[in-house]
This record gives sequence, structure tokens and C-alpha cells, in this order.
Amino acid sequence: QVQLVESGGDLVQPGGSLRLSCGTSGIIASNNIMGWYRQAPGKQRELVARITSGGHTNYADSVKGRFTISRGNAKNTVYLQMNSLKPEDTAVYYCNIYGSTYDAPGGREFWGQGTQVTVSS
Repeated sequence: QVQLVESGGDLVQPGGSLRLSCGTSGIIASNNIMGWYRQAPGKQRELVARITSGGHTNYADSVKGRFTISRGNAKNTVYLQMNSLKPEDTAVYYCNIYGSTYDAPGGREFWGQGTQVTVSS
């Protein structure tokens, strides 16, 4: 079973920084896509950033220039460096991976449990 574990969510002041981490356990293809999504109260879940196994990235317009997604040295780990945080960034942040597994060779996605990020004075 593929499982994602997230950490790093916290309460931070506007203008501050946080670094979110996510690690994947279980067997999944090395050719995959990992991403961060967020959901604020009363709003739908939205893509924040994603990165391919080859290092190609894309970002939501609202976080470009402030957030950086990256992969770690450990297999299927991903980070989200968040700088210049704004109150509008307050949300539950979810880690995601999409790739092939033994049970789903055509590919499927897995989600972390979410970690709360609160930006407030």
C-alpha cells in the first residue's frame, strides 16, 4: 500500500516562511508526478505546485515567485518551501503522488492526510 506522510504545517506570521515535507512509502513507479494542493475553508481544493520525476515544475499563479517545490534525495520525497506567506495562504495542504503501481499499472493517485498552515498576526 502506498502511503504519504506530511509534516511542517504551523502557525506563522505574515511575511514568514514554512517548509512542508512529504515522504512516500510502498512501491510506485519512479516515473511519477508529485504535487501539493491546498483547501481553504469554504473553497475547493486547488493545485499549488507539482513536479515530475524529471524535475519539471509548474505553479499556481498565486504562489509563483514565493513557493518552491523540490524533490529530495530519498525516493519519492517532496518539499514545498513557502516564503513571503500571506493570510490568503491559510489552508490545509495535501501531498499527492500519481504513478503506476502493481495493482494499477495504468496509474493512480494517492493523497496525504493534510497539514494545517495558518498565516496570521
